[in-house]
Amino acid sequence: MNVAVPKESAPGECRVAVTPDIAGRLVKSGLQVSVESGAGAAAGFLDDAYRNEGATIAPDAATLYGGGDFVLKVQRPNASEIAGLRKGSALIAFLQPLMYPADASALAKQGVTSFSMDAIPRISRAQSMDALSSQSTVAGYKSVLLAANALPKFFPMLMTAAGMIRPARVLVLGAGVAGLQAIATAHRLGAVVTGFDLRAATKEQVESLGASFISPPITGEGSGGYARELTADEQAANREALGKAVADSDVVITTALVPGRKAPLLITDAMVKAMRPGSVVVDLAAEAGGNCECTKPGENIDAHDVHILGPFNVPSSMPQHASQLYAKNVNALFTHLVKDGALNVDMSDEITKGVCITRDGAIVNEAVAKLATGGAA
Repeated sequence: MNVAVPKESAPGECRVAVTPDIAGRLVKSGLQVSVESGAGAAAGFLDDAYRNEGATIAPDAATLYGGGDFVLKVQRPNASEIAGLRKGSALIAFLQPLMYPADASALAKQGVTSFSMDAIPRISRAQSMDALSSQSTVAGYKSVLLAANALPKFFPMLMTAAGMIRPARVLVLGAGVAGLQAIATAHRLGAVVTGFDLRAATKEQVESLGASFISPPITGEGSGGYARELTADEQAANREALGKAVADSDVVITTALVPGRKAPLLITDAMVKAMRPGSVVVDLAAEAGGNCECTKPGENIDAHDVHILGPFNVPSSMPQHASQLYAKNVNALFTHLVKDGALNVDMSDEITKGVCITRDGAIVNEAVAKLATGGAA
C-alpha cells in the first residue's frame, strides 16, 4: 500500500497530515509513504526529515495522487484533487460532509472510500483519534493569546511603584475542549476567569481550572457530549442572563458550535454596545457564522469601540504542534482501518461506521446521503 501525503491546497492552511515521525512509523510497518515536496515546510517539517524516516518525496500533486492507495489530508480536497484520486483509493481528511454534501457525492462518483476526521465518535475507544478535540485544544489556547494581544491592558494583577493594576476579567462561553483550554490559559496568565455552558455537568470542570461558573437558566444537554440546539426563546433567555457578565468583562471568548449547523447567537449587538471601550471579543465560531452578532467572519473589526476578532482556522496559526497532534490522530484511525497492509472496512464497528462517508460508489452515511439528495439531515 502506498500512503500519499499531499501539500495542503486550502488558502492559509499550514498544517500537514503526517509528520516525519509518523511517516517513519508507517514505513516501519511495511507501507510505502510518499510525501509531496514542501508538504510539511510551513509547519517546520522539511523534505529531508521525511527522507530520513524512509519516505519518498513526490515532485508534484499529480504524481502523488496518481500513485496513492490511501491519501491522508488535513482539509477536504478541492474539485481537482477529487478528480485526481484513483478509483478504489481511500481518503482521510476533515471532510465536513454535513456542510459540504456535494463533496461526498463527488467522492462516491470517483469510487473513493472516504473517512472524515470530524465524524469520530465521542467514545473512550476513539479518544486517540479525536482530531476535533486536539485541534480545539490549539484553538482554545491561541484564542487567549489573540485576546491578550488585542486588549489594551494587562491580563494579570500587578503591584508596581505606580500603584496596583487590576487583573483583566475574561468570560469564556462554551466549556468544551476549546473553552476549557481557553479558561486554563487565561487563568495561567493571571486573569479573573468565568465560564458559561449550557451543560450543567461542565460546572465542576470549569471550577477545577480556577474559574467561576455561570449557571444557565435553561440547560441544553445533548447527545455525544455536545449541547443540543436551543429554540429561539431559549437562546433569548440565556442571552438575557449573560448580559451583565458580558458587560463586566474585558474579554469574551466564544466557542459554541452545533455540528453541521450555523453557530448559535450568544452575544447581540446591544450586548457588545454595553461593553467597555477597548474590550475584546474573540469569536472561535466565526467559520460557522459566529456566536456574536457583530462578528465579520475572517475579519478583525471594531464595533461600538469593542475589538471583534473573527479568525478562521486558528489551529493552522500554530502549525507545528497542531500537525503533530493531528498526525497522531490520523495514525490512530489509519491503524484502526488498515490490517496487514490492506484496508479493512468493518461497518459493524462503531468507529468505522461513524467515520466512513463513501464506499463502493455510494454515500454510506445516512445523514450525509439525505443532504446530498436534497433531504434534511
